[in-house]
Amino acid sequence: MRLRYIELFHAVLTTGSLTGAAKLLNISQPAASKALQHAEDQLGFELFSRVHGRLQPTQQALLLRDRVERIIQELHELKRLTTNISQPESCPLRVTCTPTLAQTLVPDAMASLRKAFPGTAAELFTQHSLVMCESLALRDTDIGLTLQDPGHQNLRQQALCRGQVMVIAPPGWWPDEELTQPLPVSALAGQPLIGITVRDALGNMLQSHLAQVDPPPRTSVWVQTYQLAYSLVARGEGLALVDPFTARCGNGQNIQRRPLKLHLDVVLYALYRPDSPLNPVQKRFLALVRQLAQGILADN
Repeated sequence: MRLRYIELFHAVLTTGSLTGAAKLLNISQPAASKALQHAEDQLGFELFSRVHGRLQPTQQALLLRDRVERIIQELHELKRLTTNISQPESCPLRVTCTPTLAQTLVPDAMASLRKAFPGTAAELFTQHSLVMCESLALRDTDIGLTLQDPGHQNLRQQALCRGQVMVIAPPGWWPDEELTQPLPVSALAGQPLIGITVRDALGNMLQSHLAQVDPPPRTSVWVQTYQLAYSLVARGEGLALVDPFTARCGNGQNIQRRPLKLHLDVVLYALYRPDSPLNPVQKRFLALVRQLAQGILADN
């Protein structure tokens, strides 16, 4: 099946008509009709039947649909990649980060960078780590910031700083004199805990330690993000184990925080492509991120 037939097939699936498909592909309606007939002749079966004035995919076409949609998606990604390769100067600073870092770290770093380089154009994205790696590989972005080790063999990762897992609690949960003292994992026994369903290395290790607590923490609410856990803790719903940057959201005014007494680092990583050396603006941005992150961690 030729590529132009695949594109036409997908266009008809999308629009439900040859007229719509022709407009989508910027060709004439007779040309689209002729190409569809050629495709069906080549395949040996019909792809569409006309029902109430619209083209409906046949059973054979439905069997092809998922594979064709994957091919079209790959074509779009190829187009994005070639466009980004051909225009490397179009956006000198394109940064993607996880939601936690978008709340506490990246805005401050960008504001400081704009003071030093006021003419810098920038694009900021918020993505989870898996999507982030894809974005970097496709050259949609240039720098990624994450608290996970993605283990992506085609990306270079640089550890900017290391911090501790933090326990956050509603205001007044602990006496003020205890806030600087690390909290033993055993102190979580029987306590109300907001569960976080993050399936990363840090989350898995925390769950393994919590599984040894007796009696286990009482978890009645599970969330997918550290930010949502923070919001629930601020509303008195219990404790949560979070990264040190989440613990500093809103300057920590709505919660109490203590380091967890556990030899388990939270690492801030910068990701970028090894075939794209960082320019001076990008290097300055990462230096600012490192400086600000170290300041946050020192304050924890």
